[in-house]
Amino acid sequence: MLPFFATFISLLIIQRLVELFWARRNYRSMMAAGGYEVGASHYPLVVGVHLLFFTLLVFEVLAGQRPLPSWWPIPAAVFMMAQVMRAWCLIALGKFWNTRIVVLPGAVPVTNGPYRWIRHPNYLVVCIELLTVPLMFGAYFTACLISLLNAGVMIIRIRAEERALAPMDYEAVMGKVSRFLPLKTKKIF
Repeated sequence: MLPFFATFISLLIIQRLVELFWARRNYRSMMAAGGYEVGASHYPLVVGVHLLFFTLLVFEVLAGQRPLPSWWPIPAAVFMMAQVMRAWCLIALGKFWNTRIVVLPGAVPVTNGPYRWIRHPNYLVVCIELLTVPLMFGAYFTACLISLLNAGVMIIRIRAEERALAPMDYEAVMGKVSRFLPLKTKKIF
């Protein structure tokens, strides 16, 4: 299991680094075009949860030395479907995709791709990843703790993002679109 785990985690870290490079490029471009950042005070929490995710995952898998769970293909398949959704999100957002909340005055909310049905599909992808990757390798403590911490950070982040987008008539455009599931639900927060 360890060679598979090392390869998988290495590829996931490379993916994250590429995404951070792309986000930084988009951030600079949007700021140069007159954008401004919102929610910078909670951004270290987002980074912290992701760093803790990788740290706990590696520690739990290496310390536990358990074999892969017999059902590991199930979370692996869900993870792969989430990667398709992530790519769809990145394509739909294009130059607006970022790891930070950046508002570009005059822009309108993105309503194409998965944003037609879900307000925050990229955050849904992150939730799925932070749950399924540890489950693939039997790291149940990491799956539970990180999912809970991420949920808390997402509540803060989504509130900040939706407040920041309010001047774009965000609620009028996206008000009938559910936050995480492609169906009309009551607001949780």
